[in-house]
Amino acid sequence: MRIAALYDIHGNLPALEAALDAIARADVDALVVGGDVVAGPMPTETLACLRALPLPVHFIRGNADREVAERLAGIPAG
Repeated sequence: MRIAALYDIHGNLPALEAALDAIARADVDALVVGGDVVAGPMPTETLACLRALPLPVHFIRGNADREVAERLAGIPAG
């Protein structure tokens, strides 16, 4: 089984798309995303891109992801 890993995407969709092109050429079976996906310029599009992939994607929540989730849940920062 071939597994690719990406970290610290920070909502950078163009960079993610470039990395995914390389991953597609490597013919991997699964992707691990090691946190900090959504804090950045294109969070919605970045997450949608990852969720639409035709392979299993496993997420590890990063500190920036936790902070975004807490804000969405109404938990004050700090």
